Amino acid sequence: MPLLGVNVDHVATVRQARRTYEPDPVWAAVLAELGGADGITIHLREDRRHIQDRDLKLLRETVTVKLNLEMACWEEIVQIACQVRPDQATLVPERREEVTTEGGLDLLAHRERVSEVIKRLKDAGISVSLFLDPDPRQIEAAAQLGADAVELHTGQYALAKPGRAQEEQLAILQRAAEHVRQCGLVLHAGHGLNYKNVVPVARIPGMHELNIGHAIVARAIYVGMEQAVREMKRLITA
Repeated sequence: MPLLGVNVDHVATVRQARRTYEPDPVWAAVLAELGGADGITIHLREDRRHIQDRDLKLLRETVTVKLNLEMACWEEIVQIACQVRPDQATLVPERREEVTTEGGLDLLAHRERVSEVIKRLKDAGISVSLFLDPDPRQIEAAAQLGADAVELHTGQYALAKPGRAQEEQLAILQRAAEHVRQCGLVLHAGHGLNYKNVVPVARIPGMHELNIGHAIVARAIYVGMEQAVREMKRLITA
């Protein structure tokens, strides 16, 4: 039965659209916890397009479940993470021109830098997860670099049309998930998961944690954050 990490980035996206003080992602995190969230996830981007430094600091002080910081290997962000000490850091690729994270981290191309960042984070007492495409080579590299967990990028599955295409992408995720477990890593997944497609991923053997944001925030517009989280939690634990 996987845990649910709720990403509140897009509450901050709405706030930053007007450069004002509401809606507050810190308040959203409280409601997410009341709805049954097992963790709160935020992405402190280099361009600060949504989550701000203030949000991270306040969430570190107020979140009572696991605080998961998604972050690129930018030096400034690494320093902030080591100072604030979230419970978990999930290393992701990041480009200013992208709308959202477009793929997994390439450990083969950036092995040395990622290795350095993993060591610094773990020395600060932070558990490290790596956001990866479901590629056996990347998963094996994650184990070699000393990561604690791998979050499988579920974007291709989420984009696939229901039917054969989606089933093929699910099979890829299932094989990758088995490989993650065989490498001794904790299995996470996320990106593009919603109320319609989440159940098959939640049922992958050994799935420990799902991180879901946009779909929950979108649902919360209509039913409120607490209820939106409760509905997602019910789906993934059924």
